[in-house]
Amino acid sequence: MNIKLLVFDLDGTLVSSHKTIYEATIHTLKHFNIDVHMPEEKFYEMIGWHFEDIFNVFGFKVENFEEFINVYKTIYFDYINYSHLYEGVEGTLNKLKEKGFLISLLTTKGQDQAEKLISYFGLTEKFDLIMGRRNGIKHKPSPEPLIKICEELKTNVEETIIIGDTELDIQCGKNAGSKTCAVTYGYRTKKSLEDLSPDFIIDNFDEIFLLMNNNGN
Repeated sequence: MNIKLLVFDLDGTLVSSHKTIYEATIHTLKHFNIDVHMPEEKFYEMIGWHFEDIFNVFGFKVENFEEFINVYKTIYFDYINYSHLYEGVEGTLNKLKEKGFLISLLTTKGQDQAEKLISYFGLTEKFDLIMGRRNGIKHKPSPEPLIKICEELKTNVEETIIIGDTELDIQCGKNAGSKTCAVTYGYRTKKSLEDLSPDFIIDNFDEIFLLMNNNGN
């Protein structure tokens, strides 16, 4: 395995953000006078999905979805103190950069919000590319955003590994033809991740450096 590019998911992989996402969602819905029963634990199981798909499961629809997202993005940072980097993230990214790996982010969050969050956590300089949700580009599990990242960074998809905590990440990688690595500390069970047959499974973020140090460039 000759990996040159590592592509990381955000929520549940780099950042523990479930409480922020939940509170921001609930308060945005209240802003629009939408009162629904949405149990936290059930909601956490769907982190990473598009909001419209999550709301479908809970049996309701937001009429003006674009306006909902704009309000959500603002409210999100009212609850950012609930979020934190997982242990080992900053140090591991530093070591990967020192080893010469390219590093990218791939998240279903909007491009502007993704950039703002990475900046908030002081990680901007560690990424060669930030790929959030962009107009005209399909989102995970489509291979399209991952292939786009490889094109922009002039790297073959076969020399790329995607690291994430949900089925969206692993399926995206498999669909694109990259290597895949599931992390078990995020928002899916280890069993559900094993059922996806990723190339690698890790329990702690710093294990990714050991994996790349043994198998990378």
